[in-house]
Amino acid sequence: MMVKPDAVRRNLVGEVLRQVEAAGLRIARLKMVQLRPEDAREFYLVHAERPFYESLCASMSSGPIVALVVEGENAQTRLREVVGATDPAKATEGTIRKAVGLNVEQNSVHASDALETAQHEIAFFNLDLAPRK
Repeated sequence: MMVKPDAVRRNLVGEVLRQVEAAGLRIARLKMVQLRPEDAREFYLVHAERPFYESLCASMSSGPIVALVVEGENAQTRLREVVGATDPAKATEGTIRKAVGLNVEQNSVHASDALETAQHEIAFFNLDLAPRK
């Protein structure tokens, strides 16, 4: 999961984390990083052919993000429910994006769409839970 630059700029990191924890999920790892434009392009490579790709990458590299790993029963599915629809205007009441998202691009959070994606994203941010040397 990521707290995107728009939410970090608006001092909403604590609120996002509170909602994640209130949903019964546990924050296992967390770090703040600044994505370079090339990092954002690599992270969102799956969207490279979409018309919003460059804008998304520019937005994601416009300020720091908070990358985190959440754990809990059915964590990936539960997190997607708590995050809400990509478009905050269409998100369900009580979801993070409905509460703090601005629009489709600046929707405040990113959540992996599948367990395999989550594993890739955890490795991307070097947030794996393997013991450190």
